[in-house]
Amino acid sequence: QVQLVESGGGLAQPGGSLRLSCAASGFTFSSYAMSWARQAPGKGLEWVSGIYDDGITDYADSVKGRFTISRDNAKNTVYLQMNSLKPEDTALYYCGAGTGWGQNEVDFWGQGTQVTVSS
Repeated sequence: QVQLVESGGGLAQPGGSLRLSCAASGFTFSSYAMSWARQAPGKGLEWVSGIYDDGITDYADSVKGRFTISRDNAKNTVYLQMNSLKPEDTALYYCGAGTGWGQNEVDFWGQGTQVTVSS
């Protein structure tokens, strides 16, 4: 049974940092592309970042230079280090697994972890 369990969300001040984690089980983690997406209140799902099985990464323009995605295949875990947080980063953050992060490329999603950026 596939599981993706996000953690690490919470309240941060503008300019602060948070580190999200996503623990995976039930599939061959090292063979999958992993990604993060977010959904702000009243808005659609927005892709944030992705990392392929070979370690190649990509970022949305809105987070480039502030967020860093990484993976630890020994721990079946993907991370999202978020620095210089802004109020507009407030959203429910989801972890995904699939062949990529384009439309129809994500096979599994987690339940999400809430990130709130506010003073």
